[in-house]
Amino acid sequence: MPSRAKPLTVAIMQPYFIPYAGYFRLFAASDLFVIYDCVQFPRRGWVHRNKMFGADGRECWLTLPLAKMPRDVRIRDLAFSADAAAILQERMRCIPLLATPKEPEREIIESVKRVLGTPVDYLERLLHDIVSRLGLRWHTIRSSSLDVPDSFHGQDRIIEIASRLGATRYINASGGRALYDPQRFASAGIELCFLDDYRGPSSSILHRILEEDPQSLSDDIVAASKTSH
Repeated sequence: MPSRAKPLTVAIMQPYFIPYAGYFRLFAASDLFVIYDCVQFPRRGWVHRNKMFGADGRECWLTLPLAKMPRDVRIRDLAFSADAAAILQERMRCIPLLATPKEPEREIIESVKRVLGTPVDYLERLLHDIVSRLGLRWHTIRSSSLDVPDSFHGQDRIIEIASRLGATRYINASGGRALYDPQRFASAGIELCFLDDYRGPSSSILHRILEEDPQSLSDDIVAASKTSH
């Protein structure tokens, strides 16, 4: 008998700005990472900002300079403000860890400073640079390229995206357990899986890239990418 094809596992997540290490487990655990940019921009979320440590040792927000947009703007339609690169670099100077990086860590900091294209272009490139530095596989697609109708919402939208990609398994962070119904996914021929709770630091991946051995950090992420049902 011919062997069964390997199940296609997809992860679907909004593009976060320098997220914590646990976010990158989705790259390690999936065959295809979908940049979820076809939904409304969450203004209190992590797409455009993250917490770092200021000169006083306290947590502070590092926020991307975005142009003013309608409240219901989608992530894919975001735009940078005028002089965004200069504004971001000025904000980064207030964070000691980012102000005087050593080699070879300076390369990833320069990537953060490099504001080009749209915010989604920028976030995708920055995620790519971090994933590459961690030695993880980069295999992505933007959800906006699939032209899923607006009539699909919530988990139905996730199922539609996964189905269009031919996925047989969908993997999500543990926090998604309250959002998704396994039976709804099963009815679509998709196995619903969740990552175990991440027990590592919740600080931005930049802190760990600048302070830890890259291979050890990568090993930690891969080891923590186990799934449970």
